[in-house]
Amino acid sequence: MATWLQLIIFAFASFRLTRLLVFDKITGFIRRPFHKEIEEIGDDGAVEVFIEMKGSGLRAWIGELLSCYWCTGVWCSAFLYGIWIFWPQGAEPLLVILAIAGVAGLIETLVMKLID
Repeated sequence: MATWLQLIIFAFASFRLTRLLVFDKITGFIRRPFHKEIEEIGDDGAVEVFIEMKGSGLRAWIGELLSCYWCTGVWCSAFLYGIWIFWPQGAEPLLVILAIAGVAGLIETLVMKLID
């Protein structure tokens, strides 16, 4: 059973890993084989990006998974917990780094909201 501190670390680590896979530009190469981004310009000039899944079967399923924050979050949580169970000494640094990055991202978002 995890302690409260471990649960918090897992929560922030899962949050950061999920955002990394679903939204961050740096991991676009992971999503590219499964997604086609379609940009449309609205009447007000704002650009909207829509995602279309590529292929069918497993490829489309992975595309759906990578476009759903909630779905990817479940798998990221399971992955992080699994490596923690089977390789705790290797998982711990990864969990802490992701948790720190997750907290830093949230702090940055709050600061940007406060100064806008």
